[in-house]
Amino acid sequence: MSPTTTKPARARTAYRCAECGWTTPKWVGRCGECQAWGTVEETTAGQPASRAPASLAPSSPARPIHEVDVDAARARSTGVSELDRVLGGGIVPGAVVLLAGEPGVGKSTLLLDVAARAAEVSAGAPAGGAGAGRPVLYVTGEESASQVRLRAERIGALTPNLLLAAETDLATLLGHVDAAEPSLLVVDSVQTIADGSIDGSAGGVSQVRAVASALINVAKTRDIPVLLVGHVTKDGSIAGPRVLEHLVDVVCQFEGDRHSRLRMVRAVKNRYGPTDEVGCFDLGDAGITGLADPSGLFLSGARQAVPGTCVTVSLEGRRPMPTEIQALVAPSTLSSPRRTTSGVDSSRVAMTLAVLQSRLGANIAASDVYVSTVGGARAVEPAVDLAVALALISAATQRPLDPTMIAVGEVGLTGDVRTTVGVQRRLAEAARLGFSRALVPAQGSGDLQRVPGMTVRPVENLHEAVELSGVAGT
Repeated sequence: MSPTTTKPARARTAYRCAECGWTTPKWVGRCGECQAWGTVEETTAGQPASRAPASLAPSSPARPIHEVDVDAARARSTGVSELDRVLGGGIVPGAVVLLAGEPGVGKSTLLLDVAARAAEVSAGAPAGGAGAGRPVLYVTGEESASQVRLRAERIGALTPNLLLAAETDLATLLGHVDAAEPSLLVVDSVQTIADGSIDGSAGGVSQVRAVASALINVAKTRDIPVLLVGHVTKDGSIAGPRVLEHLVDVVCQFEGDRHSRLRMVRAVKNRYGPTDEVGCFDLGDAGITGLADPSGLFLSGARQAVPGTCVTVSLEGRRPMPTEIQALVAPSTLSSPRRTTSGVDSSRVAMTLAVLQSRLGANIAASDVYVSTVGGARAVEPAVDLAVALALISAATQRPLDPTMIAVGEVGLTGDVRTTVGVQRRLAEAARLGFSRALVPAQGSGDLQRVPGMTVRPVENLHEAVELSGVAGT
């Protein structure tokens, strides 16, 4: 009998999610693991493993780490001090920065201002310096060149060393880079650029991955810093594949309320600096400007005693932000009284109300309660609980608090006042603005350094804080 012959195993087709790696034998439009749409791609399973690649001689030998030159990786200022603060002192040559934010928040305006300032610095740099004489290239895929020019005229960003191109094709964009040899490249936005060799429309998973990889390769091989604008989804996360955030060096989130002029930039990921810094900007008709001292934006400016107001100091990254909490307690005609909040965490306000009723006997269960911040500030950290509680007690008793007093601390369900981080920085900022009294948690207060002009009163629980604030008698 002739020996039996075995047929080679056929390659089995499977489908894999490009986001999380989940596999399925059939194609589906939505990943069953991470619930992302359009990320499941065809792959081949069961094929024999490929041979290991042959080794190649390196172009340059490996060197001891202390002999590697670090001057080329020094951060250089963008010309916008608040953005430099977030990036860790400036932008590093060859770094790729992704700036994401909601539509209309001011991403394009900010980067156009950065591009104009960088172009002026490059034009005035001494011969032989880094980027001397090299232009800045701004590529827009969302607007025409004339539309961008109108914005540049409005914000004062017209400079001869700033080159502008309206392109949506990746190959043409790379051609502009070859021709201009810029010192800085701005792409607005990465979701509007398409690679003709990749199937799918611009903004798709494969397209965004290919475009980002090509731009990162340009940045690393030519030491050109690249600023990318990214879109966000309805829940605020960055649109496109998650791998985009892993590929870039810095991910910044641009935040702001449409009804407020204040804009904040915070770093979500930063390979060259901290991620706990926040940059503040004022978006107006004449463009966007940095706010080195935004403290006054969140205070009403009134120093007279008004019931229902209490000032606290929240932390945005490392930056202390004095914020005024306002509360109103009014009789209700409804079977279920209203609980309305703005700028504060509604769940923490509900817990604070429960603590006031249970531990202090405050009779506000049948009243409408409104709690808000001044100036559109967001004070959602637990450290503002004490200020919220005192503002509510003040509003309920119609007894005003001392306008020169601040309150910082987290309120527990037992009525105790818990410690929080950065108390020393909060006190220093409050003293700088003229506040002279502070209620702080007793735990850890012994380690606080004396702040000139500030009287600090440690409190153990909410009852003690109400007694010291002068609104007792609920």
